[in-house]
Amino acid sequence: MTLKKVAVFRKEHFNAAHRLNNPNWSEEKNERVYGKCNNYNFHGHNYDLVVQVVGPLDPETGYVMDMKLLSELIKEEILDRFDHKNLNLDTEEFKDLNPSAENIAIVIYDKLRNKLKTELELKIRLYETERNFVEYPVG
Repeated sequence: MTLKKVAVFRKEHFNAAHRLNNPNWSEEKNERVYGKCNNYNFHGHNYDLVVQVVGPLDPETGYVMDMKLLSELIKEEILDRFDHKNLNLDTEEFKDLNPSAENIAIVIYDKLRNKLKTELELKIRLYETERNFVEYPVG
């Protein structure tokens, strides 16, 4: 019998401040490229995070993954680390990495990917606003 793959999703929320800035550029170029997101005093977002895990059903539990365990993993690896933080100043991950939504999604993916079974696929969808979101990986 072929194992059927199913996608499960966990939605979470966190608030964080950041400043988009390339230290190799002039102030004028940073302001031109990033606009308000280059505010020297930072700005914040209410991020919505959707974590998608795809895999075969465990024949004993009927689960792809125990959602309680996924919730705890997201809390420990992501929410406790980024919620109510200034990403530029308060986190190691973004000390030298511009905290764009794209980079935040990649960092979240890398942190969770290392904690999941290898047979499980992972996709991150991060909403920076109601209308702007990114997904990683694509394809």
